[in-house]
Amino acid sequence: MLFYRAAVDLSRSTLNYVAGLIRRRRKAIGSTWRLLDPGRQALLVLVYPRKDETFTEIGAGFGGSATTAWRYVEETVMLLSACSPKLTPALRKAKKAGPTHVILDGTLIPTGRVRADRPHFSGRHRVHGMNVQVIAGPDEAILRTSGAMSGKTHDLTAARAWGIPREPEKAGILTPADKDYQWIRGTAVITPYKGKNKPEPSSGS
Repeated sequence: MLFYRAAVDLSRSTLNYVAGLIRRRRKAIGSTWRLLDPGRQALLVLVYPRKDETFTEIGAGFGGSATTAWRYVEETVMLLSACSPKLTPALRKAKKAGPTHVILDGTLIPTGRVRADRPHFSGRHRVHGMNVQVIAGPDEAILRTSGAMSGKTHDLTAARAWGIPREPEKAGILTPADKDYQWIRGTAVITPYKGKNKPEPSSGS
């Protein structure tokens, strides 16, 4: 195996934030020794999704095994997930900040293909992946993402599974979405008209 130097397009503050989470976690559980210090573990975890390398490749690059790389990534993702804002507070904060609306949409995160991943194949996108529901501001800044579900999951099904449909109305903020969310009840989530006899658009301001 050959080794080479590389760069990743992330800031030092991002690295320091993730390293801080890892450092506090180790102190809390009394972990006295690891192969990598918190800074190196944070760098490994940040490099992993950017470079799309296997655990074997990234583990070797940091002087460890595939199992060690997998364990570090799993641990750190758990720590980052615990820091993410809950949906209702995120929507209320967005409304308080002044946006007229937020946007709901689903995205497919491509994954590698193995035989066990057949349930993750998206017939719509013709690729294996995971369905993630995203709520973003008018400026496209991501406010909240859901957990991941199988790539074959319909956006409406995924949104319902994560309890998303009722939250915009509770927060009192308009949420445009595409036709995949047509069957969400309430007045906050608005979708394009679907079907025949489309009404004329309103002439109001």
